[in-house]
Amino acid sequence: MNTLTADQVHQKLLSDNDTVVINALGKDSFLAKHIPGSINIPAGDVEERAEQVVPDKDQEIIVYCASPDCPASPKAAKKLTDMGYSKVYDFEDGITGWLKANYSLSREDSK
Repeated sequence: MNTLTADQVHQKLLSDNDTVVINALGKDSFLAKHIPGSINIPAGDVEERAEQVVPDKDQEIIVYCASPDCPASPKAAKKLTDMGYSKVYDFEDGITGWLKANYSLSREDSK
């Protein structure tokens, strides 16, 4: 599995490329805090939703979850790879690593 650091993810978000960043946690966790610009596809919904959200199998995709101990992002990354996506990366440090690198998170009100 290809992995990235917080700084690498941050640089990709700042660049002009079309990298898709996926939060693999549940909706409530995503709404509470997530990396700015990321979208939410819970690990259990990857097979059902990925092709609708990311139809190009050569699109660069970064998945993340809460922390290195969280199994959601490796699970989602494996599913995406098994589905034929060729550029899948796991930001294994997740939200805790993002905060440790002093980057901010977004929050949304749950309605």
